[in-house]
Amino acid sequence: MNPIALIWLQFLLCVGLIGVAGVRLSRYGDAIAALTGLSRNWVGLILIASVTSLPELVTGLSAVTVAAAPDIAVGDVLGSCVFNLAILAMIDVSYRHGAIYALAGQGHIVSAGFGVILLAGVGLAVLLTTQGMMPSIGHVSLASVMIFGMYLVAMRTLYLTEQRNTSTVVAERPDMTLKAALMGYGVASAAIVGAGIWLPITGVELARVMGWSNSFVGTLFVAFATSVPELATTWGAIRIGAIDMAFGNLLGSNLFDVLILAIDDFAYLPGSIYVHVSPVHAVSAITACLMSGVVIVALAYRPVSRVWRTASWASLALLALYLINAAIQFLHGR
Repeated sequence: MNPIALIWLQFLLCVGLIGVAGVRLSRYGDAIAALTGLSRNWVGLILIASVTSLPELVTGLSAVTVAAAPDIAVGDVLGSCVFNLAILAMIDVSYRHGAIYALAGQGHIVSAGFGVILLAGVGLAVLLTTQGMMPSIGHVSLASVMIFGMYLVAMRTLYLTEQRNTSTVVAERPDMTLKAALMGYGVASAAIVGAGIWLPITGVELARVMGWSNSFVGTLFVAFATSVPELATTWGAIRIGAIDMAFGNLLGSNLFDVLILAIDDFAYLPGSIYVHVSPVHAVSAITACLMSGVVIVALAYRPVSRVWRTASWASLALLALYLINAAIQFLHGR
């Protein structure tokens, strides 16, 4: 078989495995949450977001250890954040039972706001590191330590915000036992771990045979593959009208993805991960900040009209920012 066709086949197989396992993982995660009495908001923000981000975690650790490709790891995390926000625009186009930004709870503004803070911190870390102005603690950047701290603050704040919300909707009780849900959860997690280890190795080879940079492949292709669970889970939530679960999943995934970047930095022993990656990743971080800002404004303003009967102005802005970032990554990675 042609080497290029073979590597693309391996990449698509990884995407397929992560997609199928991600759907099952989300189903069992939702079932576990329902059996423990959690609300849909909390399910989307914590339980579903963390498990659908498992591919980014495994892929990032594999990229910085097995594949020795830090650009793949950073590109995957930041590219996933951008893609997750673009998914909101996609569901706005397809959902015809109302305006999603008007139907979603305004509590999501808090998680989107923390997303801006964490992503801005990553962008600043990349830029300051290129100027030699970011100190390190051993082989770990000070920025990663601060990301860990801010993530804990975000989770505490979001928990308190959820506790104040007296109108949370509890997920419906599933047609399975807790034992069955836990077993299914474990099997789906194992499938994602296996595909996640394989994915960055395939990504490095794809970059080589196509003549592309690791940062471009990580930001667009690997990020898309590891975001398939978020896409599948969000689509499933929209189909049952669980708008808050969809928002919580995507915005919560972005918070967890930034935490993954800090974990990758701890696992990358040659030094601070920001020293060994392309400065173009700052563009993705800033783009994700801008997109999060658009979501915050939309959730506060709650637009109900559609431009040319397709999507709200907020969704069109999200798509435009996603395409601009993709174009910049492509031009830099040629």
